[in-house]
This record gives sequence, structure tokens and C-alpha cells, in this order.
Amino acid sequence: MKRQGGFTLIELVVVIVILGILAVTAAPRFLNLQDDARQATLEGFRGAVAGAMGISYGRAAIDGIETVQWVTGTSENEIDGIQHSFGYPIADNDDGIGAAVDQSGDFIVISDTGDSGSNAASIVYGFENYTGACVVYTEANSATEPATVVLSTTTATCTPP
Repeated sequence: MKRQGGFTLIELVVVIVILGILAVTAAPRFLNLQDDARQATLEGFRGAVAGAMGISYGRAAIDGIETVQWVTGTSENEIDGIQHSFGYPIADNDDGIGAAVDQSGDFIVISDTGDSGSNAASIVYGFENYTGACVVYTEANSATEPATVVLSTTTATCTPP
């Protein structure tokens, strides 16, 4: 009688259990693609805002307003519908950086400090129901302090009030 080689039932069950354990521990990491996509989209949006800042500053320098502070209610620092302060777009979704950047995605304004007097105003963009990251644009505070745009991962910053 020939002896046939193969796996016993116990060996097969052990392999199935090990595969099940691996699937349970690894699946959440591979299925968390939506958060990764949102993070990548926000990084791209941060780059778009930075590009818009650079282009706006160049146009403001050509017009000679790169050292002029924006004053609420005036339009003397306006170029193509975008208000500038010290050469950079103001932190406003309608007349400032929001008008300079294409926001065709699902971006929302999480917070907007508006005109805050001596402190530079800022605007925070993100996604609805996602607090993992957000884009924070802070307008220029003086002719020597340029506007900034950062990708923040601080939950307090990325959570709507």
C-alpha cells in the first residue's frame, strides 16, 4: 500500500487560524485609505495655497503694494478681486486667499479669525468630520513677516468651534 503525503486536518486549521489573526490585525491598516487620501489632498491644497501666495506677491510687487497694509473697508490693495496686505492675500475666503485658490474639492472653512487688528488674521481649511489634519493660512503681519501656510495635525486647530 502506498502512503499518500498531505496535510492533516489539525495543520490546516492552524494555518487558517494564523491567517485569520493576520487578517484581523492588518486589515484596519489597509482599509484606512480614506484618511490617507484626505491627508494627501490637504498636502496638495497646502501646495496650491503656497503657489497662490507666491504669484499674488509677485503681482503685488509689480503694482508696488508689497509694503502696504490692508485696511478694512478699502479696496486700494485689490488686484483682480483679491485683497492684499503686505503683498500677500488677506486671510479671507471671499476676497483673499480663498479667491486666489481653486477650492473645487470638499474643503470647508473650519475657522476664520478675520481682521484681528495687530495680530495677523488666519483661516483654517479642512474637511467635514475630519480632524486629522487641516491647512492653516496666516496673512502677513508686516512687510518683514511674510504670510505662512502650514499643514497642521493638531486636533484642536482642525476641529470646528
